Amino acid sequence: MSTATGTAIRLTPRAGVVMTLAAFLGLVAFFWPFVVAPGTFGSAYAPPLIFGVLLVLVLAVVLSEIAEGGIDSKALAMLGVLSAVNAALRPLGAGTAGIETVFFVLVLAGRVYGPGFGFVLGCTSLFASALITGGVGPWMPYQMFGCAFVGMLAGLLPRASGRREVLMLAGYGSLSGYLFGFLLNLSFWPFSLDPNSSIAYLPGLPFTEQWHRYVAFDLATSLGWDTGRAVTNFVCVLLVGPAVLTTFRRAARRARFRAPVRFTEPRPTDSGTG
Repeated sequence: MSTATGTAIRLTPRAGVVMTLAAFLGLVAFFWPFVVAPGTFGSAYAPPLIFGVLLVLVLAVVLSEIAEGGIDSKALAMLGVLSAVNAALRPLGAGTAGIETVFFVLVLAGRVYGPGFGFVLGCTSLFASALITGGVGPWMPYQMFGCAFVGMLAGLLPRASGRREVLMLAGYGSLSGYLFGFLLNLSFWPFSLDPNSSIAYLPGLPFTEQWHRYVAFDLATSLGWDTGRAVTNFVCVLLVGPAVLTTFRRAARRARFRAPVRFTEPRPTDSGTG
C-alpha cells in the first residue's frame, strides 16, 4: 500500500499561520479553567467569545485557501461529500454506549488528504451533523474543534505502509476516542461547581490540584463512554481501513488535486493544394 497522499488542501504559509492560530486558540478555549479563574477579566464569557473568534478563523482558513488556489473545485467536492457521509453516519451510533461511527472516516481522510483537509473536515462534519440531528447548542463549537484536532493530527502521523499503517491508524483512532472525550468534558466541567465534591471545579485552586480534580472527574464520569468510542474506532479502522484507504487514494490520484494547468499552442495542420 502506497504511503503517498493526495493532499487536497495545500497549506500555504499564510493559511498555515491562520490554522496554527486557530488550533492554539482552540486549546486555550478548552483549557482556560486551569489558568483563569471565573470573574477575572470577564472570563465567565471567555469560552463563547473565544469560539466565536475560532469560527471566524476557520472560515478565514477556507476562504484564504480558495483565494490562493489551495482548495480547488475537486477538493471542495470531496470535502462536501465526506462531510455529508459523516453527518449521515453519526446518528447511527451516537448515544449507544459511546459507539460513534463518525471518527474512522475522519481519521482515514485526514491521513490520505492531509492535515489541512482533516482540520476543515472535522469542523464541517460536526456542523452538518448538528444541523441534521438538531444538536445545535453551546457544546457544538467544542465538538467541531475536537474533531478538527482529530483530523489534523491524523494527517501528521509518520509514514507507514501496508498492515503497519492500518495498525498505526487503528491505534491512533482508539487514542483519539479518549482524547476527544477528555477535551469535550471541559465544555461543561467548569460550570458544575460543587464545593463538597472532590472532583468538581473550584475556582482559584493551583494548577496541579485543579488538574487532579479534572482527571478524576473524567475517569469517573466518561471512561466507559470514551472506551466505547475508542473500541469502535479501532474496530472500524481495522476492518474497513484498508478498503477505505485504497478508495480515498484512488480518488486522489484521479482527481489530481492542484494539478497544474498547461496551455499549449495548437499545432498547425498541413493544408494540401490541389
